[in-house]
Formats: sequence, structure tokens, C-alpha cells
Amino acid sequence: MKAVGYERALPIDDPAALIDVTLPEPVPEPHDLLVDIKAVSVNPVDTKVRASTNPPSGEIRVLGFDAAGIVREIGRDVSLFRPGEKVWYAGSIARPGTNAERHLVDERIVGKMPNKLGFPEAAALPLTSITAWELLFDRLQVLQNPAPVGNQMLVIGASGGVGSILVQLARKLTSLTIIGTASDAESEAHVRERGAHYAINYNDLKEQLKRIGIPSVTYVASLTHTGEYLRTISEVLLPQGRVGIIDDPVGLETMILKPKCISIHWEFMFTRSLFQTPDMIEQHKILNRVSELVDEGSIQPALAENFGTINTANLRRAHAAVESGHARGKIVLEGF
Repeated sequence: MKAVGYERALPIDDPAALIDVTLPEPVPEPHDLLVDIKAVSVNPVDTKVRASTNPPSGEIRVLGFDAAGIVREIGRDVSLFRPGEKVWYAGSIARPGTNAERHLVDERIVGKMPNKLGFPEAAALPLTSITAWELLFDRLQVLQNPAPVGNQMLVIGASGGVGSILVQLARKLTSLTIIGTASDAESEAHVRERGAHYAINYNDLKEQLKRIGIPSVTYVASLTHTGEYLRTISEVLLPQGRVGIIDDPVGLETMILKPKCISIHWEFMFTRSLFQTPDMIEQHKILNRVSELVDEGSIQPALAENFGTINTANLRRAHAAVESGHARGKIVLEGF
């Protein structure tokens, strides 16, 4: 089968950073689905792994996590899906990726694709949706409660892929007052359109929070530049508040959180599949619930641009766009 992979960790402008390859046909293990890949999206994790992690000598690693496709075959112990069903998922970081014609994935991290979306739109959502859901409900343990209770959440990076979904989930399923940060007027408008009660510029957060009459918050979802914001986070969080983190800050000085007994909650959406946790099937349930929310119009896809067919040239262009930091929304590729 056709696939796109890499042999050595290289910068994306190197011609060998990604290569077209032909691989043996994958064979399902007991809990696996064999999926005909129809569309994929490119995430920062794709670019980070490609640039920093060498495959074992002589091996080719296929990247790609987000995918939408059709079940082709099932393993002997599969009970959640049947051949012919449309599915979406974010894959496992410990297995070959989705930048291939066909892909193996454990059924317990796969969901039913939304009826209202085509394959490219669906491929843009799984990783960000699972990350946002787990951060909000599993890590920060926000209650799904429509009744007003007076709690507030500051979302740092609310206009990004995870932030956009997190704001929508929080507005639809919780009673939180949501404040999202953005870099300019256009991004602020986007954050408000997605459901934030307030959108503020990321500069001078303390003063901006005072300006809107919310000087302190119960929760902070820190989705980007956590190291730069940690002191401010410690100042604006209420005593016994919670901060959820998804980025990779180096050398966090967490002792500044101790006086207020602020707790840190890490979110890494690959943990359940990487360690085969007993609750791994929760990601199947999350994706099915998000699928329902998409079909009822409560969640909007984050698709930015379709870069065309899944091949080396288009994936290199997509990786470069993601690494530039200027891509708005998700970049998808469709078909071979």
C-alpha cells in the first residue's frame, strides 16, 4: 500500500524529511479495525515527532494521527464496529500513523463519524476534541452542569485548534463563565463566536481581567506558552484553583503555586492508548458524544484549508505551514 513516512529526523526543507513509500498490507490484531483512509489532518505533534525522533535504524516511520475513513476489515474480538461504517479517530503515538492508504487502529479509541460532515471536515476534529474534552472534564474535573454556579475559566490560546473546541464544549455543557485570550481583533471575534463570554488580548492578562470585572478565576486552561504565563496564572487563580496544561514548558517553577494550593493537571491525549489503560474506551465514548454535538450544530469544525491528496509534496507543505505558526485552523489532506 502507499504511505508517506520518514527515515531520519530532519528539518522540513530537507528533501528527505518525508518520503513516499510502499508498505506491506496491514493485518488486524484482535481489537483492530483496518480503515480505508479517506482524509487526515496535520497536527503540531506530527511536526515535533518528525523533527526530533529518529525511527530505529533501517525502519520507516509513518506519521499522522487524525483520520476519517471507512472500516474495511475487523479483528476477531471487535464488537463496536462493522465493515462499511464511517469512522473518525486520533490514533496511537505508539503505532504506525494514518498517512497511509489503510491503517490499523484499536476500536476502543474510534468513534462514529458525524453524519453532517464529509471526510475532510471530520478529519480536522478528533485530536483537538479529545484533548479539549479530557482537559475540561477528566483533568480539571469541571462538572457538566447547566445551572449557574459562579465559576470562571480563563482559556489561554482560545483561538487555536484545542482552544476553539474547548470553548465550545464549555459553553454548551457547563455553567462556566469563559474568558478566552487572542492575539488580535479578528481572533477575539472568533473566540466570541465560538461561545466565550469575553475575549481579551493575551498581553497584560491581569489588567484585562480587571477591566471586564473578573479579576480572579477558578480554572485556567493553559494551551500555549505556559512557562511565560505561569506567574500570571498563579496570581489570577483563586486559592485551590486548578490549571490544566497541554504544551511542553521547560523548567516550570511550580513552587509559586503552593501558597494558594493550586493544582496542576497535565493532558496528553495519547496516554490512554499508549498505556492501554482500563478506561481506554472512554475515547470511543468521547468521540461518539462529540459526533452527536456536531450533528446537532453545537460544535463547529476547525478546518482551515484542504492541501489536496495525501502525498509527500503536500504533506511537506502542510508540515511547513504548521511549523510556521501562522496556520489558522486545521490543514487536511484527502485521498491518495
